[in-house]
Amino acid sequence: MKKLILIALIAFGGWQYYQKQTDAPVVEPVEQVFPDYSIPLQKARDTANKLQYRCDGRQHCSQMTSRAEAEFFLENCPNTKMDGDNDGIPCENDSRW
Repeated sequence: MKKLILIALIAFGGWQYYQKQTDAPVVEPVEQVFPDYSIPLQKARDTANKLQYRCDGRQHCSQMTSRAEAEFFLENCPNTKMDGDNDGIPCENDSRW
């Protein structure tokens, strides 16, 4: 009789363990949505490009090698002579770019 009760208790314990495992909530895969990093990435690239330039006394469009360089000099360096009409756009009449 003791063996029968022992077997019944073991079977009941196994059944309870099995029920807890099957009653676990089902976790469905979630579609990952990645944020758009293109805007911060572009800002980082622009900053890195600006760090390539430094104020070295150049003042005129003919001394610049690109429009980005001219924009950097106009925004960051004193005594530039690249914006004749003071609209913030350097070297407007330069045909190189």
